[in-house]
Amino acid sequence: MPLTARIETAMTTAIALGQSGAAPAKLASALNYAVTPGGARIRPTILLSVAKACGDDRPELSDAAAAALELIHCASLVHDDLPCFDDADLRRGKPSLHCAYSEPLAVLAGDSLIVMAFDVLARAGSAAPDRALNLVRLLSARTGMPGGICAGQGWESESQIDLSAYHRAKTGALFMAATQMGAAAAGQDPEPWEDLGNQIGEAFQVADDLRDALCGTDELGKPAGQDAVHARPNAVAELGVKGAIARLDNILAGAISSIPSCPGEAQLAEMVRAYAARFIPARVRQQV
Repeated sequence: MPLTARIETAMTTAIALGQSGAAPAKLASALNYAVTPGGARIRPTILLSVAKACGDDRPELSDAAAAALELIHCASLVHDDLPCFDDADLRRGKPSLHCAYSEPLAVLAGDSLIVMAFDVLARAGSAAPDRALNLVRLLSARTGMPGGICAGQGWESESQIDLSAYHRAKTGALFMAATQMGAAAAGQDPEPWEDLGNQIGEAFQVADDLRDALCGTDELGKPAGQDAVHARPNAVAELGVKGAIARLDNILAGAISSIPSCPGEAQLAEMVRAYAARFIPARVRQQV
């Protein structure tokens, strides 16, 4: 089964469980709204690609890990869009969840998706409990404090920002979760995979800075120019467009060289090269 189909099947199953029984109808609907349309599903695709490169001998556990990671990511988007954070009214080309359903339901939906992520891992863990426990540990570390996406959001409330720690937590954390969880789901040591995830995450952050500065709202599917509006540090402000693109290319080259030795090493390198083209639209490069 193609990776995309595996991810969507696992996501559909997880959301259906969250909507079962005597669930409140509006919140149940909000759960599905929060995860569809799926966007690029970059993080779970990376996770499954690493799992396949490492043997993928427990595909049901890999699929659960991919769904859990994407549920956390979707929850973070719901919360990020709230008026107390980015106050964004558009996400993936449609109204943000709090605009479509209300702020209380957006908070509850985000919270429910986070809990659901760990329930998905627990349900799939009976065949390989040690691996499942490791996956829970990895995902929780990249979600909360001190260095997960919660910490990344928290840095924006500080008067002085550690830029490296900010980017590593806000953007890099779930990419490190993707590479490490992919290895762990396949029974491999996750530690050697941290650097690859960190570098892919850093590249994604630089690319996001470029898109935010150079692309319009219609192309992004969310409000453009948010870094400038919120006075956030970003690569374009620091390096300029040409410098940011050069930085992106250097990071991606480093990511390829950081791939640990594994049966699918060559295929993973091709995946990273493919993302290099997807991260930045061709017309953006042509502006340099």
